[in-house]
Amino acid sequence: MQMNPKVDWFFTKAKAWQDEYDRLRMIALGCGLTEELKWGCPCYTFEDSNIVLIHGFKEYCAFLFFKGALLKDPNGILIQQTENVQAARQIRFTNIEEIVKLESTLKAYIKEAIESASKKSLGIFYA
Repeated sequence: MQMNPKVDWFFTKAKAWQDEYDRLRMIALGCGLTEELKWGCPCYTFEDSNIVLIHGFKEYCAFLFFKGALLKDPNGILIQQTENVQAARQIRFTNIEEIVKLESTLKAYIKEAIESASKKSLGIFYA
């Protein structure tokens, strides 16, 4: 689990969602993802493929899965941010308890996203 010092500023400047961001960060790093700063937000990658991004808004913070539309989502928790967003899906949180409750699910979704990215990088495509 390796934190990137370039990303620390995002977490230290945050006025809201501090506990939620910290927990989401630990979940992403605990899944073996590489932490980077992209678009001014913490972005977690696997073998140079974007997997998930942490971002926050006034009413919620979120995990944004770049190719969330490809995930199975058996829990029905992935949200299409706007109708113009094609592949990305987010999971929204309004408190730390929601994240704690879904931690194992979040890890499973990250694992699935990593597997999907790995298959694509190997040239294995879905029919």
